[in-house]
Amino acid sequence: MGSYADAAAFRNAAVNGQLGVDPDAAQTVLKKIRLGKDQVENLLNNAGSLAEAPKLGNNPVGNAIAAKFVERADGGGESYVTALRNLYSQYQQAEEAIIAAMSHYDRIDQDAVDALAPGRQA
Repeated sequence: MGSYADAAAFRNAAVNGQLGVDPDAAQTVLKKIRLGKDQVENLLNNAGSLAEAPKLGNNPVGNAIAAKFVERADGGGESYVTALRNLYSQYQQAEEAIIAAMSHYDRIDQDAVDALAPGRQA
């Protein structure tokens, strides 16, 4: 859960103009984030096939294990789908943060130049 909070904090700092990153330097990172996001989305799109109950025999134990398998694959809590959704959300937050930080780069860079300019009072 800490990773989601970290991704959200990073995104919020970038959106609020507290972070700036050189757009040219950020392109490689942004491409990797988008690739990871696309891969997780593909896994999510195909996750439904995991929720099919395995054929373990029509008996109380087999039925209980089959039901548990379906719940873990596609259910709530610590399921495979829930983990993928959380990962996708982290990628999305990171993507938004990088885009926002890229948009703030020129302003932050200019503010730093202005602050260091001779004769300027703080």
